[in-house]
Formats: sequence, C-alpha cells, structure tokens
Amino acid sequence: MAWTIEIRETAENQIARLDQQNRTRIVRFLRERIHGSQDPRYIGQPLKGELAGLWRYRVGDYRLVCHLHDEVVTVVVLEIGRRREVYR
Repeated sequence: MAWTIEIRETAENQIARLDQQNRTRIVRFLRERIHGSQDPRYIGQPLKGELAGLWRYRVGDYRLVCHLHDEVVTVVVLEIGRRREVYR
C-alpha cells in the first residue's frame, strides 16, 4: 500500500519561500520517493534526542522533518529547512 503525504501549514510556508529549483526538487522527492513507497522508513532516518519519534529525509541541502502515522499510512511533513536551522 502506498503512503499518502500530508503537509502542515508551516511546511507549506517554508516550501513557498524556497527558490524554484529547490521547491521543485522537494516536491518531486515527496511525490516520487515517499508517496509511491511501500515503506518510507527505508529512505529516511529516525531522529534522536528531543525529536525522537520523528523521521528526517535529506533532499540536497534541505531536511524534511516528518511524523509517520502507521495506522492511516500517512507521512506528515512538519518542517522543511537547512540542516543548521531545522533541528532548532
């Protein structure tokens, strides 16, 4: 079963502020790699410490911080940003 993607308003705003090239790259990643995936955990990595329970995906210089809902087979994109900013 393919996973669906839900993007929170904060993440939508962060995507909108990116330049066209990075915006396209992130949207393509979500559509092609995550949406069609049988298991998005295979692509990403779990976060540790205060952000334990969340997953991160690397798209170029940007990181996508997501929550995976197994019950409804949904990836919720919470934050998008550069590595030095997104984990704060």
